Amino acid sequence: MTRVLLLLPTTSYRIPDFLAAAERLGVDVTVASDEPSTMEPLNPAGLLTLDFDDPAAAAAAAERFARTHPIAAVLGVDERTAIAAAAIAGRLGLPHDAIAAVRAAGNKALLRRALAEAGAPSPGHRVFSLDDDPRVAASAVRYPCVLKPTFLSASRGVIRADDPTTFVAAWSRIGAILALPEVARRGGASAREVLVEDYVPGAEVSLEGILTRGRLRVLALFDKPDPLEGPFFEETLYVTPSRLPDDLQIRCTEIAEQGCRALGLSQGPVHAELRVNEDGVWIVEIAARSIGGLCSRALRFDTGASLEELVLLQALGREPADERERSASGVLMIPIPKRGVIEGVRGEEAARAIPNVVEVTISIHPGQKVVPLPEGDRYLGFVFSRAATPERAEAALREAHARLEFVIR
Repeated sequence: MTRVLLLLPTTSYRIPDFLAAAERLGVDVTVASDEPSTMEPLNPAGLLTLDFDDPAAAAAAAERFARTHPIAAVLGVDERTAIAAAAIAGRLGLPHDAIAAVRAAGNKALLRRALAEAGAPSPGHRVFSLDDDPRVAASAVRYPCVLKPTFLSASRGVIRADDPTTFVAAWSRIGAILALPEVARRGGASAREVLVEDYVPGAEVSLEGILTRGRLRVLALFDKPDPLEGPFFEETLYVTPSRLPDDLQIRCTEIAEQGCRALGLSQGPVHAELRVNEDGVWIVEIAARSIGGLCSRALRFDTGASLEELVLLQALGREPADERERSASGVLMIPIPKRGVIEGVRGEEAARAIPNVVEVTISIHPGQKVVPLPEGDRYLGFVFSRAATPERAEAALREAHARLEFVIR
């Protein structure tokens, strides 16, 4: 059987969905994780421990593994594992993106630099060090602006500032996040950087696609119906198909493809965040991975395939021809309303009973600590809907959210 090496952090939401996709495709899977499993000696072909933060060492270890368990494709599921996956694929002679391109996609400062050099539409930016005086930095930028760490995802540490006072306060909060031991260890030198961008107003959309030899095929374009204006940028609702005019949807595809070229990305899944306003389409982010969390469950394709199946097929060189189902669909990422310890959830059955709601998944369990954005990096769970129109899919998600109550002490 064909074997795929999946690089999956132990904390990833996506492990079950990728394993289910591989099983449906009849593909053997080796799950590479960043922490050793007690089951690894009992399943040496199925489990592997790799250091994702050392791509060269991960590539060498994977090459040794492949001598006895040949690998046909390598796939990472987030920014951290995507770099290691590119290094491993290169070592094994498999199709892959350049490591520099994947690294640039996973670092917001490198992303901005590459886009600016290529003339792609992207907000103006400056990179500061935490060793700089924030009051001096506050006097050197335009307002409103957005401060963010360069390597964190899911809007963690992303804060809008409208004046020097809110700039200094945002700087302090980001500095505290970057000083957390796990964050500092992961970020290395980048954990001393603060990226400051011009704030770009407008509606935001998310594009899900696959690159093959530099050609971008769009799988879905999601609207984000809730305004993302700050001071924090917590993503909640994704609904597809987009309700943007057709010409703007085409322009979103063109700009995303331009951004991929600027970075040097040419192979594999792409997740892009774009802002649309009267001045055009602007690139917020481009990631060399598919959509995060459990959000991929909002997508289903005309053969019943999941997004994970399409990504695996493409990695194996079998270009999928599937198109997204005709019905509208959406996902609600349930935000954390306050810091504390979650004691319980009320209203799950009522939320599931709402017409057009197809799934309610609570991913944080009683006894766990919860932290809202901008310091936090998780959601309470996910609600999924399918309906005849985007409006009905969105309305179902909003009604389901209103039925849910989280008891947080």
